[in-house]
Amino acid sequence: MSSKKRVLITGGAGFLGSHLCDRYLSEGYEVICMDNLITGDADNIAHLIGNDDFSFIDHDVTNYIHVSGDLDLILHFASPASPIDYLEMPIQTLKVGSLGTHKALGLAKAKGARFLLASTSEVYGDPQVHPQQENYWGNVNPIGDRGVYDEAKRFAEAMAMAYHRYHGVETRIVRIFNTYGSRMRIHDGRALPTFMRQALNGNPLTVYGDGSQTRSFTYVDDLVEGIWRLSQSDYTDPVNIGNPQEVTILDFAKEIIELTGSNSTITFEELPKDDPQVRQPDISRAREVLDWEPTFNRKEGLSKTLDYFKKKVLDQ
Repeated sequence: MSSKKRVLITGGAGFLGSHLCDRYLSEGYEVICMDNLITGDADNIAHLIGNDDFSFIDHDVTNYIHVSGDLDLILHFASPASPIDYLEMPIQTLKVGSLGTHKALGLAKAKGARFLLASTSEVYGDPQVHPQQENYWGNVNPIGDRGVYDEAKRFAEAMAMAYHRYHGVETRIVRIFNTYGSRMRIHDGRALPTFMRQALNGNPLTVYGDGSQTRSFTYVDDLVEGIWRLSQSDYTDPVNIGNPQEVTILDFAKEIIELTGSNSTITFEELPKDDPQVRQPDISRAREVLDWEPTFNRKEGLSKTLDYFKKKVLDQ
């Protein structure tokens, strides 16, 4: 019988989930990856197949979850996570945030496992407070197109806290801000993959509105470090993990053109409904509680990511 700690990572074949599989294996855990591959990709975990400490379960977490043996930790990362996904799969997005979170929390309760929820900066909606602190309740349109994702995550946070308070489950909540790195899907609709694909193909970069809306981009290694620290901490309230280095989308597009050496131009299209105008994390809590802050600036992180996107464009 192995003495290793065991972690279940739902959504483990996704962009973030697969990086977490790598990290927890490197920390000596036995990793169980669960994914139904709706938005995940088996290629993201192909390098782990054959590792005795890694196993994969093809399963939809909105159905009853069974895992044999003990579990020490559950990381609940199953969910469509880009606008193009949750606009195409609104019901599945709502179900994984509600039913999936309920099933995963039920498993944590049954196993006596710690539970970490992947929440999102989208719980702040189109914020009227800037930068966003964890005690801000947000400005979300519950019946808008984006509401299926925003409200699913807000519900998931409420469910996690209810299980913590009523059942005594050890819960952790990470609010993830825009993150980038290898294993992103090149057609997932988010700004970075779209700009990279367009620039590397020499196509015009599509900026919505006038490009004055802001985002704060975190390199994936920084995010994974923050999640690791939160999972090992005793802190139960939500924690923002993100890079406070804010940039307008127009300036970000120009950075990608410069990075890739592309001759691409920029075109402007109508801003989608409920698209947040600003997004910047206040990471005071992460600094205080986790002794965490990002170590990669945007130029470093984008440079590390470029080769991955070059290969993805070539493989198209």
